[in-house]
Amino acid sequence: MTTVITIGADPWQPYVGEPVLTPAMAKGHRSTPVGELERLRRYLEAVVADRACPVHTAVAFNAAYFGYELGSEGYGNGPFDLDAFPSLTLGDEVPALPVGALVRIETGSDPLYAEIVYREGRHPGVTEGADVPAWVSGAPAGVRGPQERPDAQRPVRQELLVPDLTAFGPALQLGEAKLRRFRARQKWLNKDGHLVVDARYDSAQQAGLDDSAAFVHHLLTHQREALLSPLVPVSVAHLAGSSAHERLEEALIGLWGTIAHALRTSDSLRSWGHYALTRIRIGAGLRHDGPLGGADVRALAGSLERSAAPATRRRHGLTGSRTVYTAIGPWLRGVDGAEPLLSGVEYAASVCRANLAVADFVRGDTDNGLRAETDVRITLDDDFESGGIWRSHHPGSEEAGERDPLHPAGRGWHDTQQPAAPPWNVAIPPQRVQQEKPEEEPEPEDERYTDAQPADPPLADGERIGQPNYARINDSEVCWQLPLRLAHLMEDRLPLNRLVRGGLAYLGMDRLPVRLEISHPGGDLDASEEVQEVVLDLTEETGMLRNVQWPIDFFPGLCLYLQWPRGGTVFRLHTVELEDPVDIDGQLVAHRYDTAVLIREGAPGSGRDGDSSRSLDTRHLVLRAVRRLGRLTLDGHALLDRSALPRGVYDTTPAPHQVTLLEQAVDDLLADRNLYPATGSRGTDGEPHHPAREGEPLIALIGYAPNPVVVPRAAAGWGAAASPQDSHVEHFVHGFLRKLPSGSEPTDAQRAAYREHCRHVGKADGWELPSGYTFVTAHFRRR
Repeated sequence: MTTVITIGADPWQPYVGEPVLTPAMAKGHRSTPVGELERLRRYLEAVVADRACPVHTAVAFNAAYFGYELGSEGYGNGPFDLDAFPSLTLGDEVPALPVGALVRIETGSDPLYAEIVYREGRHPGVTEGADVPAWVSGAPAGVRGPQERPDAQRPVRQELLVPDLTAFGPALQLGEAKLRRFRARQKWLNKDGHLVVDARYDSAQQAGLDDSAAFVHHLLTHQREALLSPLVPVSVAHLAGSSAHERLEEALIGLWGTIAHALRTSDSLRSWGHYALTRIRIGAGLRHDGPLGGADVRALAGSLERSAAPATRRRHGLTGSRTVYTAIGPWLRGVDGAEPLLSGVEYAASVCRANLAVADFVRGDTDNGLRAETDVRITLDDDFESGGIWRSHHPGSEEAGERDPLHPAGRGWHDTQQPAAPPWNVAIPPQRVQQEKPEEEPEPEDERYTDAQPADPPLADGERIGQPNYARINDSEVCWQLPLRLAHLMEDRLPLNRLVRGGLAYLGMDRLPVRLEISHPGGDLDASEEVQEVVLDLTEETGMLRNVQWPIDFFPGLCLYLQWPRGGTVFRLHTVELEDPVDIDGQLVAHRYDTAVLIREGAPGSGRDGDSSRSLDTRHLVLRAVRRLGRLTLDGHALLDRSALPRGVYDTTPAPHQVTLLEQAVDDLLADRNLYPATGSRGTDGEPHHPAREGEPLIALIGYAPNPVVVPRAAAGWGAAASPQDSHVEHFVHGFLRKLPSGSEPTDAQRAAYREHCRHVGKADGWELPSGYTFVTAHFRRR
């Protein structure tokens, strides 16, 4: 019998309601139904409002995964082996830990259990005052002086960690009086209740990981048992459908992206980087008339401008150049009366509010960072060191203003080391990009100015793009899925799974007629397309259906779900509607799709009637080249080396005026946000890398990212509202733990079901239900 439950409007309660994380979320926010995403967002909003600290994306993951209970319990009921937590001691050298790490702080007696909720650099080169030496801003991990080179083996960087000592609820908290003594003695915590440690990294590459990659690496190494634990609300092994390392990593990356998207798109939250605060809390801070209130943060923004502006104008109106680097943390500590607001987790909140105030000033009162009144350009230079370092430069009008002033550029360090080199992590003007090869001898005049014709080189990754051809096999049928490819549309064919071809060998024939049944809910499907007689061709390696009549609104990247009943000659295909259709670059997409295939094979000039760049204008030639040849990222972007664009479009050296037209088209596409600028590096093998790798020459990249815009169904032409039956779609829910009322006990059947659940996530001997819990078996609900 199918169990059906409904979801209320209240935020999720761990171990009471079904898990807030779902298998769809493990594939990223674009694959997550709107209702599931809204339920997650509602819970995360409640977590941010409940906690005193800013909630980093990693902390939000912990809350959703381990079951953070609102009120005061926190992780108190979570399934933790406290002795397995990494151990920290003030002033020690310890393995580097990301935000979100669950730790044990040694005290000589009762340890303190905490969650690291904030992290920043605490460089010894930053001494008294907010003005810091230029070389500190953006310096690599382990560098302690302007002339030093980073240790490529095991760099060590001094870092400040802010622990939340209340995260595990009252049972694991020490009394306030004892904590005050710890702070006063500054033996296990400093006077602010923070930890300053020497963080040791295994390599320079590890030190350069962004927050997402560092946290995923931490989970897969230090907390792998928790990923497979049957005691969490739902394990990543269940969400990923496998306990294999690669599948766990993919699922974690997808979950991180979904959680980050939920925080970023909340109307009640604002974020500085990965740290989220409620708008109510930020507004209350700005209205506050005491230390670090509205007057002080406005003074901070003004001081960034005044620090570089010349006090007087020199003779003939000429002034000298001046660059100042200001660290937010030391600046806040210099405010009279601010000390109580800079201890514990309040320090993290104060830093985030101050940076948001400066960012608002830059967005609202400058022209891309330039203050015209004083000719000072204000940009973020380092978002990690000392609470963030801002760069103020005069005369600002002499610097290019194309880059995002809120993207950390790291110019302090790189301008100190190589004054003529471009800054890190910003788009480099094309004229400064490393050339792919030395200049050749000028060609004869009549050949040099011959217009090149657009070319169509093969796709950068050919058959390798798209989701794997996952299959599910049982005694009665074989089911699999794959994305529809452009070649399938153009050639009226559909490849089969290898297992199907093997299962059809009994027929003893290479070609025979079979039936294809297509279900395309909500789509444009003729009666003649619903049931088709097609040709089964077993001469191909995987087997193939030929003479398929593809419905008119099938497109490259559409996810196809297929079924073959064993022993039969009928194949069934269906698509799955999106909860809400989306508009992607003018294309209405109403069914699940594969982003990588859509990027590659939905480019301008590609369609079921042909695949050619011959009739495209210059703008569409550029878009086609970036989408077809750029490197695909895990989060669904395509990035192309800007210097490779002319040959990517023409497959030869084009005429000078064609190069000029390409550059103009790129600038227009960047201005219209059809493309975006990025920075990578070039390896010794000539291949581009992103993010830029340390020690490699920087190169400019141009990127494309689909931007799905939700289209209401009425606006999309869906006509009448869905029937009541359509509004109750059954959705599979994995088994999960649920708290029992006091005095209640689980049944023997529930105990047995839980042991089977444990075996599924790799616990071969099964586990017993923890005291006070029952197990809700896998079921379907309606949404």
